[in-house]
Amino acid sequence: MQRIRLFIRKYFTPVTIMLVPHTRFRSFSVKVPVIGLYVMLFLSVVGGIFLVMASLQAAKYYQTKAKLAYVNSQYAEIKSTLSSLKESENRFRKLFSLESKKDVMDAMVVEDTGSVNMEALKKEIESSIKTVSEIREYLEEQKDVYLSTPIGWPVEGRITSGYGLRKHPILGRHMFHSGIDISTQTGSPVCATADGVVSYSGWEGRGGNTVVIENGNGFRTAYAHNRRNAVNVGQRVKRGDVIAFVGSTGVASGPHVHYEVWKNGKSVDPSEYLRRWVD
Repeated sequence: MQRIRLFIRKYFTPVTIMLVPHTRFRSFSVKVPVIGLYVMLFLSVVGGIFLVMASLQAAKYYQTKAKLAYVNSQYAEIKSTLSSLKESENRFRKLFSLESKKDVMDAMVVEDTGSVNMEALKKEIESSIKTVSEIREYLEEQKDVYLSTPIGWPVEGRITSGYGLRKHPILGRHMFHSGIDISTQTGSPVCATADGVVSYSGWEGRGGNTVVIENGNGFRTAYAHNRRNAVNVGQRVKRGDVIAFVGSTGVASGPHVHYEVWKNGKSVDPSEYLRRWVD
C-alpha cells in the first residue's frame, strides 16, 4: 500500500506549465501530472518515428515512379526514332526502284520535303542504342530485386503464432519469436519464397531440420522444424522449388513450419511478405 502511495505521489504530482505570450495577451498556466508529461513525450517520439518512416516510404515511391516515367519516355523516343528510320527506308526503296539516274535526281527534287541528315541520324541511333542499354540494365536490376524478395507462403496452412514477443508453447516463458509458425499436415512440401542459394541445410537445436537460403539484395529466409530437408548447401533454388517437407523436429508442439525473413541482418515480420502476390 505504501508503494502505491509513493507511485501515485511521484507520477501524479501536478506540474505547472506557464505560457507567457510576447503580446498584449495575458499569460496563463496549465497543470499536468508528471505521468502526463511522460506520455506526451512518448507520443511525440512515436509520432516522429512514424513521420520519418512515412517520409522514407514516400521518397522511395516517388523515386521508383520517376524511374518508370523515365523508362516510358525513352521507349517513346526510341519508337519515334524507329518510325523515322522506317520512313527513310521507304524513301530510299522508292528512289532505288527508279530505272535511271535522271529519274532518281528528279524524284529527289520533287520529294525533298526534308533531306536526310545522315550524321544527325547516326548520332540519334547511337543515343537510342545507349538508352536501350540503360533501360535493359534498369529492368535487369528490378528483376533481380523481384526474384530475391520473399513473396507468398512457403506452405499452405494457417498461422498459429505470430512475430514478436510471445509465451513459448513448450518452454512456458516469454521469448521473442523471430518468425511466424504456419501449421499444416506432416509431409506437406515446403517451398522457397524467393530465388537464392542454400547456405545451411541441417539440424539446428530447437529448430530441428532447418534450411536457410541467401536470397540476395539483403534478404535471407529460414524454414525450420522440417521432417526432412530436400536441398543441400550451395544448391541454387528458385521461388516455388520444394526445399523440405513439413514435420515437428526440434522443439515443436506439432507439425508446422517456422518461417523467418531477414533483411540486412535483422529479422522482420514475415507476414508483410505473405500478402505480396506473384504477377
